[in-house]
Amino acid sequence: MRFARCRLSVVGCLFVAFTASAQTPDDIIKRELATSRAYETLEVLTDNIGPRLSGSPNAAAAVGWAVKSFQKWDVPVRTEKVMVPHWVRGVERATLVSHHNQNILLTALGGSVATPESGITADVVELNSFDELKTADVKGKIVFFNNPMDMDLVRAHRSFDAYRKAVVFRGEGPSRAAEHGALAVVIRSVASASLRTPHTGALRYDANAKKIPAAAMAVEDAMLIDRLIGKGERVRMRLVLTPRTMPDVESANVIAEIRGSEKPDEIILIGGHLDSWDLGTGAIDDGSGVAMVMETMRVITEMKLTPKRTIRCVLFMNEENGLNGGRTYFANHKNEKHIAAIESDAGAAAPTGFQTTLKGDALADLERRATALGSIGAAHFETTPETGADTSFLIETGVTGFGLVPEPLRYFDYHHSAADTLDKIDAKELAQDSAAVAALAWILANQ
Repeated sequence: MRFARCRLSVVGCLFVAFTASAQTPDDIIKRELATSRAYETLEVLTDNIGPRLSGSPNAAAAVGWAVKSFQKWDVPVRTEKVMVPHWVRGVERATLVSHHNQNILLTALGGSVATPESGITADVVELNSFDELKTADVKGKIVFFNNPMDMDLVRAHRSFDAYRKAVVFRGEGPSRAAEHGALAVVIRSVASASLRTPHTGALRYDANAKKIPAAAMAVEDAMLIDRLIGKGERVRMRLVLTPRTMPDVESANVIAEIRGSEKPDEIILIGGHLDSWDLGTGAIDDGSGVAMVMETMRVITEMKLTPKRTIRCVLFMNEENGLNGGRTYFANHKNEKHIAAIESDAGAAAPTGFQTTLKGDALADLERRATALGSIGAAHFETTPETGADTSFLIETGVTGFGLVPEPLRYFDYHHSAADTLDKIDAKELAQDSAAVAALAWILANQ
């Protein structure tokens, strides 16, 4: 009897082990699609907390909410201190004093300095490249960089390539123009569509150049000024911007973990950024990414699954205007063994696959293991050198990177604008995205 009991115990242990190992990416995908709470999570973050610019009370509220959510789901969670910039948007107003004081809709670029309280009134000079600064007379004037997104690329579903080409004028334009004596810069919003909604975003001041005010105009207003200048008319603008840069604020990254059973010191990181711009409520950028990675932790925990490697969720703070969350995480954890990093920061339309730094045989092997992703249209992997901003510090050291790629066609219609709100998100597609992130994390944690 003693032997029989021992034998039964061994059989029982083998059954338990088999049951645990029998869980497949297909099971996770099916469970997530059937029971997803990602939209519910996103709804609370966007509707109840709202905009979450770094350093703001709302950003602090989002940190506390995320911690409580993980605790409610029995997922071990902690926070890690991050010092972040605290930039506050003020009055933003412009008129064409040369054309009957027509109102121009614009918004300050993140990090911009203010105009004098009375504003700046100056001629507008339109440029389409940095090379034109070498010969144009911009001293004492407002430089208008008119650089639309390449809509052929957008229609070819390469929206992010079109964005990268146009956004350089937002990032570098103010300092480049300041070097030639410009008083201020306005740009055409980096957007693929507009209902007269300006799109903000961070600029990067050169430490060796004078800081001048900068703003993004709604696409329609940029086109108006382009038409007026194109007819040879003198365009004068009065620009008033009153943003303030406050002292840095203590904030936090939120870190949750499902510890691995066999290789707990090997980490599969999944991440999104908790902060957002202040114009909308950050549903596509990046509340949806936050919801996906939180949902991954919830569904795996609810299924009582234990991966071989540790799956670590990081909700980064300050991606939008500084990357301090990603930078601080790297400083704190660079000596740990990260096997892969999955970042979700590209919206929440239907999944089309992943970008990855993998290539060759390693990529082919993963594609064989990841066929389950085909059921939700996410089995395509494209090799790229960059897969995300917050995880870029890890990727640069050789950690394998992944970035979820939802259908990008409409993403830049709303990106960084007041139109980035929950109604742009389809609950079914968000569940599919969450399933894709969860399944890939499980595959990487167990292969």
